[in-house]
Amino acid sequence: MDNDIALAPTPVGSFSLDIGGMTCAACANRVEKSLRKVEGVTEAGVNLATEVASVQVRPGEVRVSELIAAVEAAGYEARVHADDATSAQAMPVRADRGGLWVLGAALLSLPLAAPMLLEPFGIHAMLPGWWQLLLATPVQFVFGARFYRDGWNAARALSGNMDLLVAIGTSAAFGLSLYFLLAMGDAHGAHYYFEASAVVITLVLLGKWLESRAKRRTLDAIRALQSLRPETARVAAGGREIELPIAQVAVGDEVMVRPGERIPVDGTILEGATHVDESMLTGESRPVVRGAGERVVGGSINAEGLLRVRTEAIGTETVLARIIRLVEDAQAAKAPIQRLVDRVSAVFVPVVLLCGLLTLAAWGLLAGDWPQAVLNAVSVLVIACPCALGLATPTAIMAGTGVAARHGILIKDAQALELAHAVRVVAFDKTGTLTVGQPGLLALEAASGVDRAALLALVAAVQHGSEHPLAKAVQRAFEAEPASGAAAPRVSGIHAVAGRGVSALLHEEGSDTEVFIGSRAWMAERGVALGALAALADAQEAEGRTVSLVAAAAPSAAAAPRVLGLLAFGDAIKPGAAEAVAALHRLGVRTVLLTGDNAGAAAAVAGRIGLDEVRAQVLPEQKAEAIRALRGTEAPARVVAMVGDGVNDAPALAAADVGIAMGTGTDVAMHTAGITLMRGDPALVPAAIDVSRRTYAKIRQNLFWAFVYNVIGIPLAALGFLSPVVAGAAMAMSSVSVVSNALTLRRWRGLDSTPTDSQPVS
Repeated sequence: MDNDIALAPTPVGSFSLDIGGMTCAACANRVEKSLRKVEGVTEAGVNLATEVASVQVRPGEVRVSELIAAVEAAGYEARVHADDATSAQAMPVRADRGGLWVLGAALLSLPLAAPMLLEPFGIHAMLPGWWQLLLATPVQFVFGARFYRDGWNAARALSGNMDLLVAIGTSAAFGLSLYFLLAMGDAHGAHYYFEASAVVITLVLLGKWLESRAKRRTLDAIRALQSLRPETARVAAGGREIELPIAQVAVGDEVMVRPGERIPVDGTILEGATHVDESMLTGESRPVVRGAGERVVGGSINAEGLLRVRTEAIGTETVLARIIRLVEDAQAAKAPIQRLVDRVSAVFVPVVLLCGLLTLAAWGLLAGDWPQAVLNAVSVLVIACPCALGLATPTAIMAGTGVAARHGILIKDAQALELAHAVRVVAFDKTGTLTVGQPGLLALEAASGVDRAALLALVAAVQHGSEHPLAKAVQRAFEAEPASGAAAPRVSGIHAVAGRGVSALLHEEGSDTEVFIGSRAWMAERGVALGALAALADAQEAEGRTVSLVAAAAPSAAAAPRVLGLLAFGDAIKPGAAEAVAALHRLGVRTVLLTGDNAGAAAAVAGRIGLDEVRAQVLPEQKAEAIRALRGTEAPARVVAMVGDGVNDAPALAAADVGIAMGTGTDVAMHTAGITLMRGDPALVPAAIDVSRRTYAKIRQNLFWAFVYNVIGIPLAALGFLSPVVAGAAMAMSSVSVVSNALTLRRWRGLDSTPTDSQPVS
């Protein structure tokens, strides 16, 4: 991975707020409406799972205090979303003491519910009415006070939420029981419904507590990233080392990092060499070599060397901080399907209230059984709470983006995550995306009678010290060559000939020989006959490679120089590129190469890695048009993803339905794309599509179960088949089941290690 990675800063016209007091999708909608009413706000979205509001404003027109005031006026709590280690634990007051409240409510409700549980066994142990009132009252008005408070705020704003439904339903059951107790006295055999109201409140509190615990687990990815931030740094100053809090380290400070420590800042190594574990950024488990002059990233682990690092970024400007911010933004953003859910939720509560009134009227007026009418209406109100509906999408998105981040796939917006599941075509840039982005020595052919190892040693000696990209490629190949026993030749008089190549004198036993390395045209000018190497040169050039030839002056001045060998240079294909394309094919995705290179080079790369289609010599502005063409003219259009790494890819990344940037590429590409592959590995492309498919499958499953609970439960409750207690249990478990189902995404271990349950897109 190239460490020169930068990520988009937070937009100037945006704020994030932690929201407290929300209980269902209706609450989130209400907060959104309150924020949008503030003058200067252009857009507002609230994520129920993270309890974070993302607000877009016209810069300079809105103060954060106005936003907080708007939220508080709607009956909720708000504070600025902190960009520190506590940000993932936003407003946990109720969640932290929720277990104690559930325990207290359960202890008081158990004596009320016990007779009902013992009745099937012939045991009649009903408590006297006044004892029931004594036990039920604290549950109703102390442990259930939150429902009255938040329900009143909703009603005052002419809105509805889960708390209002629970408050109305349980109050009806409690009030009916109190009426019977006062009207008839504690008569023998009188039936009250105190247990219904108390147990419903207890079950709803239990469900919310379990739900909050499960929601916190979806934030594990953020917490894991935040835990990578060292709290202190050892700064070298005045010949000694001072340990300072990380907040006091300034850009330009020199930081000492001992073996085994986390690197506290982003910076450049001044002294030392080591292996660095960058898996927290790239998902790649193998440590990488880092030495003087190379950049390191805060949060990565120094293995065995002592390093002196010059600080270049601190605080919110570090790569780690920006990654955390991008993951938080993605988890707080709303996927397109969530907007549909929000519209449904906005009308859901009023419809449920109407269903409750109709149930009450039908049983009371038609059947003449008002006690049963009240109970059935209570059941309707309780089971219809839209908590599961509001949590179905955001919890799946949080789990999906979190597990993707741990594998080096940074999903920057929820729309990209949702759309990626339907990708049918993936278009790749070539250089830097499927290839390494720098020339390498791809072929070395020695002429008849010439030792290959000796030829490589000769070329490396002539090119030693040159900064030319092809010379560096030769040096890399020579250093990587296994020991061959070839003696290093002595050369001198190295002279570069502009546009032709390079020449030098080779000192052998008793004589000096002129050696020259260069283009085919230069060889022709020098009268060098290529012989059998001519056909090889043609074949290499047909594949778009750069061919250089090596020749030596003949002993006789009258004779033409003789050819020693051929060098072919090209951009090497990245390891795993062919496997990545094969994985895409298994997912039912068509692959296309979009490149500005010549047709020969493009066809050679496509042939080696198995791409389906090649479009060569495509200019940057034409790439966007090519993306639109790949969508096709038939409806519905094919969903197209573009994978690139350069500035020239930015138009295509923006035009594609899903833009995927290589983390080793340019800032422009990463800012434009919705998904960034942090280690630039092509194998992460099918992995990103796979995690999107799994996430989308979880969203659909969650929405199905959320709707099933309501669609089946409401009619059963209205017809009298569900008691308020059973309705409360079903409502609580619907939320818990939705969140738990989303959390199964955390078991994803990558495309190759997990049996696929996603179907190829036809």
